[in-house]
Amino acid sequence: MSADNEISGRLALITGASGGIGSVCARDLFAQGAHLALTYSSNKTAIDELIAELQSQDATRRLSSHKVDIGSADDIQRLFEEIKAVHNQPGPDILLSNAGYGKRTSDIADISLEEFDYTIAINLRASFILSKLAVPHMIAQKWGRIIFVSSIAAIGGGINGCHYAASKAGLTGMMRNLANRLAQHGITVNDVAPAMIGATGMIPDAKFVEGTPGDVKNIPVGRLGTPQECANVVSMLCKTGYMTGQSLLLAGGLK
Repeated sequence: MSADNEISGRLALITGASGGIGSVCARDLFAQGAHLALTYSSNKTAIDELIAELQSQDATRRLSSHKVDIGSADDIQRLFEEIKAVHNQPGPDILLSNAGYGKRTSDIADISLEEFDYTIAINLRASFILSKLAVPHMIAQKWGRIIFVSSIAAIGGGINGCHYAASKAGLTGMMRNLANRLAQHGITVNDVAPAMIGATGMIPDAKFVEGTPGDVKNIPVGRLGTPQECANVVSMLCKTGYMTGQSLLLAGGLK
């Protein structure tokens, strides 16, 4: 493997690491030698258990947890100050902006302005702030990986409303713009766009989506996706420096 694609020893910041997708991504990147900074909003128990599990595998690796309201710019700024104190570097080498929010509301009449603004703040604005703070360190070392967790909603699909679709479409647009501007600095920017992933806060199981466009009967492969399949794509993006500006739809054949 070329040095450009080596992630052992790199620091990965994973937001929303207490959830189904974030925790599996943490396990995968840790298994490949990365140090981890993990954020959570309220489920401290899940993060503590994850860190204990990983430390039992390798006690020499740096692991830190950070309680962060991802909708707060001040909290994200504090996160970076904590990363510098714990990991002795100003930012992560790998940014996985995974924390997100989605309320299952499809009728535009039922979407309040407050709900619209909050969804944009969590799903789009937070990734902007995280990237803005992470990029200087990546530029300085001429290496970086930025990965956003988008959604099939970015192209109009899925089971959530137009506010959620707008937040994820904005994320993909920002990704493509940053990919063009940062490639010269050795930084890749991509997103993974999952649909109908089970064992997550948004979709706990197949029963939850029965009778919706995301019903497993409508998914060509005939089942929900798994957090591990999302982590597979994230790991590939971290280890493939020749791929940038891409949105990878992980949707079991849904379009």
